[in-house]
Amino acid sequence: MLYNYGSINIDHVYRVPHLVRPGETLSSLSYRQVLGGKGSNQTIAVARAGGNVMHWGRLGRKDRWVLETLTSSGANIAHIEIAEEASGHTVIQVDDEGENSIVLYPGANHGFSRAHLEALFSITQPGEWLLLQNECNATDEVLALAHQHGMKIAFNPAPMNAEVRKLPLEHVDVLFLNRGEAAMLLDADDNTPTEALLDQLEQRFPATEIVLTLGAEGVAYRHGESRLQIPAQRVEAVDTTGAGDTFIGYFMAARLAQAPIETCLQRATTAAALCVQREGAAPSIPTTAELEQVLAQQPPHDVLTSSS
Repeated sequence: MLYNYGSINIDHVYRVPHLVRPGETLSSLSYRQVLGGKGSNQTIAVARAGGNVMHWGRLGRKDRWVLETLTSSGANIAHIEIAEEASGHTVIQVDDEGENSIVLYPGANHGFSRAHLEALFSITQPGEWLLLQNECNATDEVLALAHQHGMKIAFNPAPMNAEVRKLPLEHVDVLFLNRGEAAMLLDADDNTPTEALLDQLEQRFPATEIVLTLGAEGVAYRHGESRLQIPAQRVEAVDTTGAGDTFIGYFMAARLAQAPIETCLQRATTAAALCVQREGAAPSIPTTAELEQVLAQQPPHDVLTSSS
């Protein structure tokens, strides 16, 4: 079982010719309201990938339609709290190149109490997985409670901020980062070469599996003697929203199935490539059947390369 302590957001998605500039008023080409939030996106990705996942979250009462989206994907929603305050929500711009810009309001995602957290952890067993991001409150308490309960921890510290450096990251088993997040965590220059970032992450977190997503360059993995890299799929991006969440969800589902790391990375990278070819966050996350169809067409020699 994987428990995902994660945000539930309502995404307001505006299609624009380019990301709005300071002082500019820009007409949107289209508008959609869809389920989003890094937490719920990752839960949906795990579930669609065939993983057994329970979502821990909070949702505003007027947005109960979200529950059907989660359950129809195969997620367990028994411990989602219906709150009186507004749900978390985002305003997302997506431009003609598929890039995005996001403004986030946390809302109900920041309403977890200590008593609520202790009740959630009371249902867990040692050795089970906890996945979390940084869009809900009490991240430090959640990491500590997961460690106290003997859980394995996968952490995606997004959105990244200075407070992440103060967290007990030594308890984390799998750390998911993109290049910008890695640089900020290490207080390194944004132009630091990938290998240097990986070396520094390995030195700082020697017991942690590092999964560094590199956009068009693919993904790199480090843990102990393992140094793996998978190139990105060459596809035409329509909307990059949710690609990282799709990657994490598919990686964790494969990990729950005790697949080799190469397989986890392969499946996650391919799923993310499928995601960026569609619009939206949750609606763009592929199903296992779609993934298998693409994987069946991939030549074996393109799957994995070793990094030096």
